[in-house]
Amino acid sequence: MSVPDATAPSASSPTSLAEPISLSWVERLVSIDTTSRVPNLGLIEMVRDTLAAAGVESTLTHDARDGWANLFATIPAHDGATNGGIVLSGHTDVVPVDGQQWDSDPFRPEVRDGKLYGRGTCDMKGFIGAALALLPEMQAARLAQPIHFALSFDEEIGCAGAPLMLADLKARGVAPAGCIVGEPTGMRPVIAHKGINVYRCCVRGHAAHSSLTPKGLNAIEYAARLICHIRDLADEFRAQGPFDELYDVPFTTAQTSIIQGGNAVNTVPAECQFSFEFRNLPTLDPDAIFARIDAYARDTLLPRMRREHPNAAIEFTKVAAAPGLDAVEQAAVTELVRTLTADREKRKVAYGTEAGLFQRAGIPSVICGPGYIEQAHKPNEFVELDQLASCERFLRKLVQGLTLA
Repeated sequence: MSVPDATAPSASSPTSLAEPISLSWVERLVSIDTTSRVPNLGLIEMVRDTLAAAGVESTLTHDARDGWANLFATIPAHDGATNGGIVLSGHTDVVPVDGQQWDSDPFRPEVRDGKLYGRGTCDMKGFIGAALALLPEMQAARLAQPIHFALSFDEEIGCAGAPLMLADLKARGVAPAGCIVGEPTGMRPVIAHKGINVYRCCVRGHAAHSSLTPKGLNAIEYAARLICHIRDLADEFRAQGPFDELYDVPFTTAQTSIIQGGNAVNTVPAECQFSFEFRNLPTLDPDAIFARIDAYARDTLLPRMRREHPNAAIEFTKVAAAPGLDAVEQAAVTELVRTLTADREKRKVAYGTEAGLFQRAGIPSVICGPGYIEQAHKPNEFVELDQLASCERFLRKLVQGLTLA
């Protein structure tokens, strides 16, 4: 067990009246590089040790790789109850800064013109910092229901961490009543998002000298046919739906994004790999969409390929998948967040979050957090200090709403 970090922030008064009390927490979190390709355990242990110093125990679920972990912690209700209650959920990983031109060090957070700049300020360490800053108020309240913290790893590369945490909660019999995922929404409730499904495909042909093309099997050409089929599906969804006009892109989308193949211009390529994704409306079954792609490969392309060479193959690997979210209108957490924000507009977004995973695990979920998605993943990422302050007010109202009279 590591020693608690003496420099870890606390929910003390802000350094100036204009600053949200969570600023020091967010700055501390941002200063720890948790790009998805590097371990996040340093951040997780810092949070764990700070919570432990306040008397709050955490449960860590570790990835098979050394250095990555989720954290789940509970502030019990006044009577000691730890079941039910509301989860405040955030992912600790951030996207890379490689190739981006920043005006300041992305891992040295800097306040300028009412904005906090740094990688992860918006997506989504601002929400995590605001939640942790309110810990003393949560503990001081006579909570009728518990409040939980859920911090995950590898959300940015396929939501790989949250399923481990959710499986552990199920095994331990922990059953929260609802979850607020603090992705950047401008502190406006979002009730639905699309599912994300990422696949890699390997098309295997047979190499030959380009002067003897009939003796080879061109993997790139057959990969191209499959890629065009994926595009045809995308065009079908765009033209025929189904549609949901509450999304900015109101239909299911699909695209091929990466392709590799061949090693010389005078060689028939023996292999071609490409990656594709589709983002389905939550009312559509993603397995059924993939089945159409797989059937075209298996029933149309492979027989033709094997007439040219018996060892031809097409192989698919699911790289990442996260279910869509379609919040139940009558769910208590949906009504709670709408009441706390005084905002009843129905909002749906095309990007994905871990909220769909929580909902699939039986925990009704809503998305609401500081910042705007337009600032995420780009150079000079920032969150407005006013957004952090708004998040603090939201969480303070949440605590008050869960407090016994």
